[in-house]
Formats: sequence, structure tokens, C-alpha cells
Amino acid sequence: MSEPFPDFESDQATYDGVTRTVYRGGSGPAVVVIHEIPGLHPGVAAFGRRLIAAGMTVYMPSRLGEPGREVTGGYALGQIARACVSREFATWATRKTSPIVEWLRALARHAHAACGGRGVGAIGMCLTGGFALAMMVDDIVIAPVLSQPSLPFPISRRHRRDLGVSDADLARIRTRSASTGVPVMGLRFTCDRAVPGERFARLREELGERFLAVEIDSSPGNPHGIPRNAHSVVTQHLVDEPGHPTRIALDRVIAFFRERLAVA
Repeated sequence: MSEPFPDFESDQATYDGVTRTVYRGGSGPAVVVIHEIPGLHPGVAAFGRRLIAAGMTVYMPSRLGEPGREVTGGYALGQIARACVSREFATWATRKTSPIVEWLRALARHAHAACGGRGVGAIGMCLTGGFALAMMVDDIVIAPVLSQPSLPFPISRRHRRDLGVSDADLARIRTRSASTGVPVMGLRFTCDRAVPGERFARLREELGERFLAVEIDSSPGNPHGIPRNAHSVVTQHLVDEPGHPTRIALDRVIAFFRERLAVA
């Protein structure tokens, strides 16, 4: 079988007895890119290449789906179903950190040891969006980005306000952000039902001005014609044109990583 991303090195990483394939590329400070549903698709790899071009080392672990496979509706639904029955994803529970985050924290520590620098960046997307926040429990994660954080599923008012982290992790995140000034960036489309406004309101309550919200207008009649079902800010629904809100959001993410990680 041919490599889906020949411009990345692939290796097997084992932490806590669990082995996963990780794709690595670039040089400079490390950023862990946690793919969205349905898997490590070409759009996620393209985002990783932008970070590499901006002077960073990218680590892309594969957890769901087939690396390199294009996104289709049926493929996405199948992987959502897999995530829902997996013990690694807290898809329904509130006030709970998904167990897979421990593995991601270990990967971040490895990446920092390998790449050095001030610390590590992390971005989660969709079901993994909140994982970057949970990884902030470790001091080495200094640039967390939450792109369309969708867990837990917003089935009730309590779920819509939940951040997908345990009470203990949230207390640590809140204290660390307040004491060291670590900012958190969040991205969402305003009409995305999977990422309700109440979740971003809660992030503002917990983090104050240290929460950097990027909310893109997807309401009917918006000036850029963004559809109401837009969801993936830096991948599938990115319009790569100067001045477009999604391109501005992408540029802000890259600038955030470069500034926080002190990219040369």
C-alpha cells in the first residue's frame, strides 16, 4: 500500500500500551494537529503543510478512519458511529475529559523533547476540538486552538455549555491561564449546531479576555455566502481567498502559533 502522505514521515508511537500511526513533517517548534471526523483526510494534511511552511514541525496522529481517504457523507457517518461507541471519546458525558487525551499529552511531551522551543501548540477539530483545551493541563502546551469543538454533543442546555473536560482539568486550565496568561483560541461558524454559542460563552466566562474567539457569520444572507451548515473552519469549508473570513481565520491561527511558539 502506498503512503497517503509521502511528504510526511510516518512512524508508530506507543504510549500507555496504545500504538498509533503519527505523521511528522517540517522543522521548528512542534504543533500537534488532531484530525476531525472522519479521519486524517487530505484537507487536514493540507493544513499541516501550511504550518510546516510557516516554520513549524507538525505531528498528525491517526485515530479514526483511513489516512488520505477523501471525505464523503457515508464515510463521516460511519466514523461518528465508531467514535460514539469508543471508550476513548466522551461523546455524551458532561464534565469529563476524553480518555484519549492522556495519549495526546504524551505525544506532546515527546514532540517538545524532540523539537525543543518554548512549548508546544495543539489544534483539535470537530470531535477532537476540545482536546487541545484538555491538553493545556500540561505546562508545555502553550498554544491551544479549538476549531469547532463539538463534544459533548449539544443535546441539552447542560451539554451545550459543557467544555468536554473534567472539573479537575478545568480548574487546572483556569488557574494556569490566569497565572501565566496562556491564551486559548476558538473557531466556529455562528450557525453551526454542533458548536453552540453557549459553549463559547462558557469559555469566555472561564477564561475572560484570554479566550480569543473567532466566530464566522454563517447566518442566512451573510455577505460571503457561507452556508448555514458550514462546520470545518480550516479544512473542508475553508475558502482560500484573501479577505474571506475563513482565510482570515486560518491566517490568525498560523499567526497565533508563530507568536506563541516564537517561530524564527
